Amino acid sequence: MITKITGVLNRVLDEEVRLQVGPLEYQVLVPEFVRRQVQTRVGQEVTLHTSEYLEGNPMQGRVVPRLIGFQTEAELEFFELFCTVDKVGTRKAIKALVRPIKEIADAIQRQDAKWLTTLPGVGTATAEQVVATLRRKVTKFALMPAPGADSADGTAAAPTTDGNLLEDAYHALLSVGHNPLEARNRLDKALAGGRTFKSVEDLLLEIYKQGA
Repeated sequence: MITKITGVLNRVLDEEVRLQVGPLEYQVLVPEFVRRQVQTRVGQEVTLHTSEYLEGNPMQGRVVPRLIGFQTEAELEFFELFCTVDKVGTRKAIKALVRPIKEIADAIQRQDAKWLTTLPGVGTATAEQVVATLRRKVTKFALMPAPGADSADGTAAAPTTDGNLLEDAYHALLSVGHNPLEARNRLDKALAGGRTFKSVEDLLLEIYKQGA
């Protein structure tokens, strides 16, 4: 299985990019938000974290292997999580992800099914299923840096504190009366200094030490 590919970006099409790797050109499917990220980098070397799947009907004798690419492992992880929702297949997930992962995770976490219906191919029933399935699993993605808040090497930074710990701290804040926006803002502020927290207690202590 190909998990990462680096090559010169030859072309950016509607739903795919073409990467030149040595004498070979690879077709890599990308969601709209990734296409926007790389569309100005034609002729430059790019690295994509990839997943593979087989498209087609074996009963009809035609199955085509496909690569799906993302700029960070966190984006790929969210995509694979999104695909676990009932009735959301690979192609539907690719078409739906037109907004940055952080924004979609934010909507899921605050249980905003109406916002999710603005994503292509996501109707009311699917949006509600996404919320029901993923709302307790997306905290670390909701806390990703906003688009453009990248590290020195040009890749998006990711929280270094364990995602399950962040999830527990988020729900602890909700349990004492904070609304979802307040809880996320407090977590964002505590994590902004780059410190890694090893327990929920340490993280909550830092949050209340900062106040606000």
